Amino acid sequence: MNAAPMLDEAALPALLARFYEKVRRDGDLGPLFDDAIHDWPGHLERLGEFWSSVMLASGRYKGNPVAVHLTHAPRITPEMFERWLGLWAETTSEMLPGAVAAAMQARARRIAETLQDALRAHAARQAHPLGEPVRFGRIVSAH
Repeated sequence: MNAAPMLDEAALPALLARFYEKVRRDGDLGPLFDDAIHDWPGHLERLGEFWSSVMLASGRYKGNPVAVHLTHAPRITPEMFERWLGLWAETTSEMLPGAVAAAMQARARRIAETLQDALRAHAARQAHPLGEPVRFGRIVSAH
């Protein structure tokens, strides 16, 4: 009986280095990431911890990716998420066994959806800074 290929923790640094090399060269994503990241080696290390935690349940990552992305909310568009996911799919497919690449792509898509939901909620709060509840696209009295 053959076991399904598994993600190897040792594969993460090279995968992330190649992926973010592509991100940094991208005309839309590169400027945002270069403005946001001032310590690329440290960032890549944290991302390795993140993906290790997400895919291998290592518990190594202790950050808050939603909070980090919210600091850049005005510059992040849905198209950027699609571009990021496209580069992620390309890179994971190049460097990992098919089943592992597919699993990482699926997980990345769910993470992107979560981050986009958080960015939309943040934008709604910014649009209604007085804290009025927002329901069904309209402001409802808090009284």
